[in-house]
Amino acid sequence: MHRVGAAEVVPDVRRYRGLVLTGAWVALASVGMIVLQVGIYVVWPPPTTTAGFFALLQEDPLRGLVALDVLYVVSNLLAYLLYFALAVVLWRVSRSGVVVALAFGTLGMAAYMASPRAVEMLTLARAYGEADEAGRVALLATGDGMLATWMGTAFDVYYFFNLVTLLVLAVLVWRSDVFSRATATWGLVAAVLMAVPSNFGAVGLVFALASLVPWSVFAVLVWARLRWLVRVSDRQDAAVLV
Repeated sequence: MHRVGAAEVVPDVRRYRGLVLTGAWVALASVGMIVLQVGIYVVWPPPTTTAGFFALLQEDPLRGLVALDVLYVVSNLLAYLLYFALAVVLWRVSRSGVVVALAFGTLGMAAYMASPRAVEMLTLARAYGEADEAGRVALLATGDGMLATWMGTAFDVYYFFNLVTLLVLAVLVWRSDVFSRATATWGLVAAVLMAVPSNFGAVGLVFALASLVPWSVFAVLVWARLRWLVRVSDRQDAAVLV
């Protein structure tokens, strides 16, 4: 089986330089987002009840929105851009594999973007602060529904589809000579740990937190390699001009 090397993908990198370079830097930024989110989670654990979220959103709307995972939206968008950069580099390894990975990634991202309820919860919290007792009971019930939807079917669809995306891309990385086997291994480990969604109780939370380590190593290794490919492409362009 032919293994695609760096020399073969450099023309693609040159053609899509902006996308590959963006993918490199968002890979690094995604690691920074993970550190930030974990730090916030440790210092300010999110509420466990609807009433707790309402109270936090009234007292500190920004912290309340962060507790409702608005930063996770940014993290997912960064990962999505990284997947497109990987698609450029891995296109010659398997076009079918890249199409399948991006298809699942796009559907998963669409499912996730339909699940957050941060703005809705903020609106309900403001109404809750001005409502009478009967109105508060109704608003709490509505908030319970919002939280259930937030971590509901759409979220699980996103989680499993993202697993497929990362798994396929990690296999293609393994089949390519562009990246090291270590890069592929860390990606595969991260994908396996994503097999249990974070909303599956304590087990899901443990798996979700554990997946952050291999994903971060994978992202850093991909960042370094994509940057190297861009530099190689730039040097070749400079040589041609000379």
